[in-house]
Amino acid sequence: MHTISNVQFKQSFWQPAVLLTLGFWLSASLLLDWVIMPSLYISGMMTQASFSTVGYVIFWNFNRVELLSAAVVLTGVLALSKTQINWRRNGIVLSVLLLVIALLDTYLLTPQMSAIGVHLNAFDVETTIPATMNLLHGSYWILEATKLIAGGALLSYCWRQQG
Repeated sequence: MHTISNVQFKQSFWQPAVLLTLGFWLSASLLLDWVIMPSLYISGMMTQASFSTVGYVIFWNFNRVELLSAAVVLTGVLALSKTQINWRRNGIVLSVLLLVIALLDTYLLTPQMSAIGVHLNAFDVETTIPATMNLLHGSYWILEATKLIAGGALLSYCWRQQG
């Protein structure tokens, strides 16, 4: 009697998990950066007294999703690098970079921007945006562009390995 071994037909759980997580994470980032935040800005959010609180709540929640996504991606890439020979070191470097960006956004940029925003609203007078806020926004956009490039490269590599 012949038996068929299912070892050769077994596919890794981690590759689809990394693909789905990266797809969700990058699309959610694009949605937040190019739809939600511009809509809030155009609708006059910056003139409201509670704009920094609303922004902090939105980014506090989104940053936690980013941290979870970065952890799943890094875990998946590490698991794939141990089980499949064709996964290179670049995948590990890109996934660590994505985790570092999520950590910087969560624990450095969001609290700092929120603190400056609360200070701007404290006296409810028309003030100009301080240079520190512009520097933090610039840092955020640089990190966001880096995240999208690194995530896109990792997604592309994972997609090619899928087939």
